[in-house]
Amino acid sequence: MVNYKSICREVVKAVRETGKFIREESSGFDINKTESKGLHDFVSYVDKGSEKMLVDKLGKILPEAGFIAEEGTSSKKGVRFCWVIDPLDGTTNFLHGVHPFAISVALMDYDEPVVGVVYEAAGNEIFRSWKNGGAWLNARPVHVSSAPALSDSLIATGFPYYDFKRLGNFMDSLAHFCKTTHGIRRLGSASIDLAYVACGRFEAFYEYGLKPWDVAAGILLVREAGGRVSDFSGNEKNISGNEIVAANNLVFPEFLKNVSKFMIS
Repeated sequence: MVNYKSICREVVKAVRETGKFIREESSGFDINKTESKGLHDFVSYVDKGSEKMLVDKLGKILPEAGFIAEEGTSSKKGVRFCWVIDPLDGTTNFLHGVHPFAISVALMDYDEPVVGVVYEAAGNEIFRSWKNGGAWLNARPVHVSSAPALSDSLIATGFPYYDFKRLGNFMDSLAHFCKTTHGIRRLGSASIDLAYVACGRFEAFYEYGLKPWDVAAGILLVREAGGRVSDFSGNEKNISGNEIVAANNLVFPEFLKNVSKFMIS
């Protein structure tokens, strides 16, 4: 029997140590030391250095696990277990000295996230969860909000970076939610958006065009905190990030219905 709680404890240690490196480098960071991977897709030595640290530390926790890492530091394949890593979620924020930015680490057991840790480096907040262990913010358990309806909700989203095919639909959805909710926030870090849904700061979150490393840890956090996660069609299995809807369990049906109305053409 794999002890996911114990693994989560070790992941937290690895993430905290790596987060210290990110915080130290954020002071006086030179934006000119940045590479472009594509349209609006940036990477710095901080992303790469953080990922190398995480791959090294996580590899010692569960040696048989493979890796899916944003910057491609490791291509090791695992049969059953796989670490899914975003070493610096919110790179654009980091480059401009804007908060939040985070580390996101998930352990997958085949297609199921079983450990999830999101560390908001600037605020020194660590969100953690493991299968059937609930969701935690630092030392206290957290739960999704109890808001009963979309009209009582604060919504989070992320703007498209490079995939603009659904931009018109997305802008229509923003106009709708501006009129029907408490408001919309765009923080620039999907892992933090999901963590904030898990702890009740946001009632709901939706976005498209994300990758597994953006959402894997956050999906487990939301579910262990009592919320629900699906794609725009309501499928709650194997969420890749290409489409994602997350909300507390009361708001979720109404929110999904509204997102689907605009985002599924």
